Amino acid sequence: MKRFVSLCACALLMAGVAQAQSEDAGDLAKASQNPIGNMVSLPFQNNTSFGIGPDDAVSNVLNIQPVYPVSLSPKWNLVNRAIVPLIYREEVVPGTGSASGLGDISYTAFISPAKPGKLIWGVGPAFLFPSAQEDQFASDKWSAGAGVVMLTMPGNWVLGILAQNVWSFAGDAEAADINQMLLQPIINYNFSKGWYFTSVPVINANWEADSDNRWTIPVGGGLGKITKWGKQPVDLSLAAFYNVVKPNPLAGQGVNLDNQGETWTVRLQIKLLFPK
Repeated sequence: MKRFVSLCACALLMAGVAQAQSEDAGDLAKASQNPIGNMVSLPFQNNTSFGIGPDDAVSNVLNIQPVYPVSLSPKWNLVNRAIVPLIYREEVVPGTGSASGLGDISYTAFISPAKPGKLIWGVGPAFLFPSAQEDQFASDKWSAGAGVVMLTMPGNWVLGILAQNVWSFAGDAEAADINQMLLQPIINYNFSKGWYFTSVPVINANWEADSDNRWTIPVGGGLGKITKWGKQPVDLSLAAFYNVVKPNPLAGQGVNLDNQGETWTVRLQIKLLFPK
């Protein structure tokens, strides 16, 4: 009888631990999915795109995206977000060859309430620096603008939107002016044991381009999971996106091709998490 009671107690204890671990994974998933959460993270986001140009060229962009929140006061946080792109692109414009190297670095500083309510928000300046090493993906312009994030987390959902627009203000006088918007819907649903569905497409609008080559609009999604590598919490995700609207990368090159931008993108992300 005593052995039976001990076994029951042990089973209940293990069930309680498993439930607590599942709840912790769910909380960590939501924190990871909050772009202005009060948690240091280091994402490595790899985007491989297919079907670019008449020869179906491939590009690969590894975005290193550190997030570092700083407490400004008991009421306010400053969430520093940077994107450092490492780019490889096969030849798209005939005669130019392939190219690889560092792209233009972007940085956004979101000021956000330290203790938000049901609506989580942040707003702040955004910058784009002309750091690219290759002419094929260099803007050669210094740009600045503003960014805003709004999201909510009802139940298992994380729903929101991130938007920013930058305008060029200095740089190479012969380079094209920059007026571009980034719009990122955030749709995540969290299951048990750290698993989640994610759809976070990156919509771009180049306001300097003509209307036929202005928008890139992807649709798609994938799955992710919160796990651990040893003692290190890690957020892993894999998603695919199809561009229902895409620009012509050969516009202005004397080649008349419609909708020859990238067709598919596969995104693999490894995000190291450093919860407080």
